[in-house]
Amino acid sequence: MDTKNIMIVGVGGQGTLLASKLLGRILLENGYDVKVSEVHGMSQRGGDVQSNLRIGTSAIRSDLIPRGAADLIVSMEPMEALRYLPWLAHDGWVITDTTPLVNI
Repeated sequence: MDTKNIMIVGVGGQGTLLASKLLGRILLENGYDVKVSEVHGMSQRGGDVQSNLRIGTSAIRSDLIPRGAADLIVSMEPMEALRYLPWLAHDGWVITDTTPLVNI
């Protein structure tokens, strides 16, 4: 297995960070090398949240996914899916919720 790159994105309060931590833990317990990196600056106020999850069977040196290298983007909010499209590989997949979050 080559390194697989997954981005989990959304806005604060949607469970983005929890999802990446759970998935990373499950993969680690099953023998994969896993690197997880989070960006959640204004997440408590409904701001942008992203997690980089890199998975492999051999050592992974960097925890950040380069632009154009995400095999999968899982988005909990449709505008966040659009924001992270530059990170999607040419043969990558996007899975997104279609209901926008209305931040009051």
